[in-house]
Amino acid sequence: MTITLYAWGTPNGRKVSVALEEMELPYVVKPINITQDDQFDPNFLAISPNNKIPAIVDPDGPDGQPISVFESGAILLYLGEKTGKFLPKSLRERVPVLEWLMWQMGGFGPMPGQVHHFAALASEDDKRYGLKRFSTETRRLYAVLDKRLGKTEYVAGELSVADFAILGWAWRHERHKVDLADYPNVKRWYDMLFERPGVRRGFEAKLD
Repeated sequence: MTITLYAWGTPNGRKVSVALEEMELPYVVKPINITQDDQFDPNFLAISPNNKIPAIVDPDGPDGQPISVFESGAILLYLGEKTGKFLPKSLRERVPVLEWLMWQMGGFGPMPGQVHHFAALASEDDKRYGLKRFSTETRRLYAVLDKRLGKTEYVAGELSVADFAILGWAWRHERHKVDLADYPNVKRWYDMLFERPGVRRGFEAKLD
């Protein structure tokens, strides 16, 4: 049965379209135009109570009953559980996936997102302060990721939903004012992932 993905062409939306493609799950996209406040529509609110994209509706959820899931990290974990792909069964192997997924959700997303905001929308006075503060933290996070990827091929060892989550934001590195050449291990990982047909299809999916 076909999953409905409610999304827009943002890093968080791309995380899920990449996962759906890599997991070979059939899906259709219902664009939620966040530039026109579609996320505040009561019908969408019933699916995503935080008024944020992405969200999914899976008509073939647990026990064969429909289920809706909001928050990109929760969606990735749900899809990994549903398919048994990119989410290890062993608790020991699953721990680093969860660690790096939470790292992305808590830092490598909120911080680069602030760079987006201050670079594009802030006044000149606010921009100077905001960009200094959040660019410094964003570069620190890229350095953390680079150090990790100097030790392992993928962030959690094997390819996992954590890679899809982080890639969604690394995809916007130019908006972060970051040159991946400064982080060679991240660049190697980034280029390798984009060699995967499923990843490319996920980023080519029409979300908006």
